[in-house]
Amino acid sequence: MAASPVKNFLVTFLMPEKCYERIFVNFHMNVPCLKFIMNRIVGFWIILDTFLAQLPQLLKILWRRSAKGLSLTSALLQLYSFSCPVVYAMAHNFPLFAWGERLITLVQTAAIVFLIMHYRGETLKGILFLLTYGGVMFLLGSYAAAAVVSVMQASSLAALIASKIFQAGTNYCNGHTGQLSTLTVLISWAGSLGVIFVSLQLCLVGDRKHVCHSVTHTVSLCQLCPPGPGPLLQEQH
Repeated sequence: MAASPVKNFLVTFLMPEKCYERIFVNFHMNVPCLKFIMNRIVGFWIILDTFLAQLPQLLKILWRRSAKGLSLTSALLQLYSFSCPVVYAMAHNFPLFAWGERLITLVQTAAIVFLIMHYRGETLKGILFLLTYGGVMFLLGSYAAAAVVSVMQASSLAALIASKIFQAGTNYCNGHTGQLSTLTVLISWAGSLGVIFVSLQLCLVGDRKHVCHSVTHTVSLCQLCPPGPGPLLQEQH
């Protein structure tokens, strides 16, 4: 008898066949199998966050032809945060396949920074920034001292947390979330929870920065999805 498409999908992407038999045939909630499935789902979501979290924000800016409500400071801090692992990888001559997904995120974020400047009427400034940024990245990846690279890598998550705080503050001051993408915030929020879950599985202690990162995403998500009529609303155009 041919296997069902559902079984093929589950066995291929989520679980070994023995776990499928235990859970869906014998109806036995096997704890090791459930942990394996959860780890696999979390792994997929973290990969999704790494590759695509910035893409919905980029597409929304292009679609609406506006970057109103987006904090340039927040975007610059994100760009710095995503630059750190790329500089680290370049400085240590890691193969491209080991950090290519970081480069994709970096390019998307640099495009968002440029579009924020462009829709503020600072297109020339945005172009000069991209050219300068590209040159600095090349110099850092090629010639930066090991101590500088290490400090950048260590400060990456702190910069990302700060970027979310700045954006949340901008949302609060404006009274709306502007063109902030709900999908981008949702993907990043789920990805940050996934990192915490993996840390707990590996018994990593003292990972408070990841908890803070998740909290800042939760704040932004709450601002995007208020329980009722309130001061923070997503601006419609």
